[in-house]
Amino acid sequence: MANFFYKARNSSGQSIEGIVEATNSDAALDLLSGKSLIVISLKEQRGGTNFLAALNGLFSSVSKKDLAVMLRQLAILISASIPVVQALKMLALQTVKPNLKAAIVDISNEVEGGTKLSDALARYPNIFDNFFVNMVRSGETSGKLDEILVYLADQQEKDYELQSRVQGAMIYPAFIISVVVVAGFVLMTWIMPKILTMFKEFGNVQLPLPTRILIVVSDFMQGYWWLIILLAAGAFVGGRLFVKTPAGRRVFGELILRIPVLGPLFQYVYTVRFTRSFGTVLVGGVTVPAGLRVVRDIVGNAVYEDLIDETIREVEDGNPVSSVFSKSKYVPSMVSQMLAVGEQTGRLDDVLEKITTFFTREINTGIQNVVTLIEPIIIIVIGLAVAVMVAAIILPMYNLATAF
Repeated sequence: MANFFYKARNSSGQSIEGIVEATNSDAALDLLSGKSLIVISLKEQRGGTNFLAALNGLFSSVSKKDLAVMLRQLAILISASIPVVQALKMLALQTVKPNLKAAIVDISNEVEGGTKLSDALARYPNIFDNFFVNMVRSGETSGKLDEILVYLADQQEKDYELQSRVQGAMIYPAFIISVVVVAGFVLMTWIMPKILTMFKEFGNVQLPLPTRILIVVSDFMQGYWWLIILLAAGAFVGGRLFVKTPAGRRVFGELILRIPVLGPLFQYVYTVRFTRSFGTVLVGGVTVPAGLRVVRDIVGNAVYEDLIDETIREVEDGNPVSSVFSKSKYVPSMVSQMLAVGEQTGRLDDVLEKITTFFTREINTGIQNVVTLIEPIIIIVIGLAVAVMVAAIILPMYNLATAF
């Protein structure tokens, strides 16, 4: 398959341009002709253009906040009976982010040429994920596109709010730990060697254990600071690459759920992602198995993805959704119990909304508790480190003073 850049005129005589994917130029012409387009020019994108397109794909993601704003505006325009193409063009004029603006322009051209909105959105997976595309497709099928867009906007806004709260709670401890690590590295490699030099000149005088340990650590860091930086960078890069593998994602997914204090909080976060997204696709008219497949890709944890895969198999065999969740130690028992009630009463979407509301409150409470708990822990750890270093410096001086 190759990408072909085209310029054409539609049935109204308007000039449009875009990119079509086809096996060859003849196939591309057939595709465009099938959309009632008169092709003016057609060029295959080769070499550097493809590289630039791939490079652009790496940086073309859009924040949840920007996407939520776009969805809200599009829903308002469509609910006001404005045609989709015109709504997209109006939206493109109001959009500031260049990558999102370019995507909307191309999507409007595709839709104007006869492509379904969901199919046009699917060409930008870095911006509109599988969940988004399937929801729009269900809205097109049911004739409730404006309602679906409102649901999606609400989803994006809530996801952004949840993500911001979790990240905000982690900023303070991450900043403090980073400063302590950098300050400790500078202290041990540049400042402490000058102070510890006089202790090395004591000759046969027995230095206290903390002082001897500090001298060994300082000498190693001073002589091999470059090795420490290389090992840290290698560990970081290697860890990132490992996490991208299936086995690495599972190890990381399980590890993050077992972290003391933070583990239960992350369980609530993944639970809310699942229940909110699953409830949204059910409201959009998507079947349970299809909805589970869509939701699987946006939960963000391999452990939960495996649970959803197993749930899909169980549902297709005629078993309830709650059957797999009730056996997992990483899913709160309340979730499986309420899912069972929702299935028995036929109100699964309402139950999912209630679960989402409950655990969103739990997340807010958990974040406050974590922030409250982390501050004294950091202070204690820093205090102990400072106390050890001070003791390593003061004790030899005290021994010398008492010796004379």
